[in-house]
Formats: sequence, structure tokens, C-alpha cells
Amino acid sequence: MAKGPDGKNTSGRGQRDLTVKVKTARGRRASSTRWLQRQLNDPYVKRAQAEGYRGRAAFKIMELDDKFRFLVPGARVVDLGCAPGGWLQVAVPRVNALGEKPGKRQGFVLGIDLQEVEPVAGAEIHQLDFMDEGADEQVKAWLGGRADVVMSDMAASSSGHKQTDHLRIIALCEAAAGLAFDVLEEGGTFVSKVLAGGAEGELQKLLKQRFTKVANVKPPASRADSSEKFVVATGFRG
Repeated sequence: MAKGPDGKNTSGRGQRDLTVKVKTARGRRASSTRWLQRQLNDPYVKRAQAEGYRGRAAFKIMELDDKFRFLVPGARVVDLGCAPGGWLQVAVPRVNALGEKPGKRQGFVLGIDLQEVEPVAGAEIHQLDFMDEGADEQVKAWLGGRADVVMSDMAASSSGHKQTDHLRIIALCEAAAGLAFDVLEEGGTFVSKVLAGGAEGELQKLLKQRFTKVANVKPPASRADSSEKFVVATGFRG
């Protein structure tokens, strides 16, 4: 049992002292203060900062890939809504986009976003609205063929209304799936964030028609109090 210079038990004291407390500032809502405090004390946020990733979301795609193994050397990957770039950072070494793994096939990582994204070594990034007419052909042109993986961590801007936000993210996921149907190679994988809320039934039905296996997963890096989950559809039927 740890004791301080005064001989008193210090067990647990250090852990309590490490918690960052955030006071409500003028003009900041209490909900924003709670979010900031949670963010500052989130172990995945701290780990992302320590390991050089652009956000805690990087660990979500790591955990999903550790389970389903779709980011393999030689894979051609499209990351829709790739900002800020954390998923790209994970994909590049796993598919060997820089050719740093001798004897392994070299993959290709393509990031697509509406906004400009800071470059990621080994990834090709373009500004594009993937829902524009002809976007699928543009993506295939950048890839030089079809994709092995289409993945998306996109979320619509929050409206503050849970059901509205759910419908918006399902619409985004359906649009991402539509592009995946156009650009995926047979046997390919589609990974997308969804929010549990009841409207995803049609999406699930559609994916089960086009893929051999559809799994719904909540990776450990997803916050326990979030309705976020991920759909991983493998074995695209072409």
C-alpha cells in the first residue's frame, strides 16, 4: 500500500488528482462544459495525442479492422468524409500504401471530403461531394480501377433532435452505400457509422442483398453512452 512522507495512505489519491475539472465559463452552456471535461479526461483522446493520431476515431477503425481484417496489404481503400484524417493514418500502413513492407503488395488509400484536409503521407486526398453526379466515375479514375474497401465515419451536423439526427446519418450512410455499390470490387467491404434508432432497417435489408455477411458492431473506442455503432458488410456480390 502506497504511503506519503507523512505515513498516510495515498492509494487512489493520485488517480483523483489526475481528473481534469472544467469550470463553466461565461457564455458556455453547461452541456458544453460537460462535453469538454469528458473530452479532456477521455483515455482514447489522450492516447490519440500521445501516438500522433488526429482524433480518437482512429482507434475505432483499428478495432474494426482487427476484428474483420479488411485493411490488408494491397487493398485499395476509399475513405468518405475523411476529415480530419485519422482513418487515413490507420489505413496507410495497414494496406502498405507507402510500400514499406518488403514482399507485401502495395495498397492505395484515397480520402474524399467536402473540405480541405491536411495531407497524410501515403494517402491521396481530394475535395469532392461524393453525392454529385459522376462522383463514382471520378473516384474510380483516381483509384485506377475499383475499390476493395469503402469506409465512412461521416455524421451530419447535430440538430439537437435525436430522431432528426438519426435520419440524417442514415441518409448519409445510404448514400455512401450507393457509391460503394458502384465502385467496389466483387468480394469488397463496406464499413459505415450509423446511429441506432429504428430507421436503419431498410439499409440493413439492402446491404444483406448485396453482401454475403453484414455485422453490426460497437467497437470499444465508441463511447458507452453513444448510440453510435458501425455496420461492416463483407463479401460484396458485385
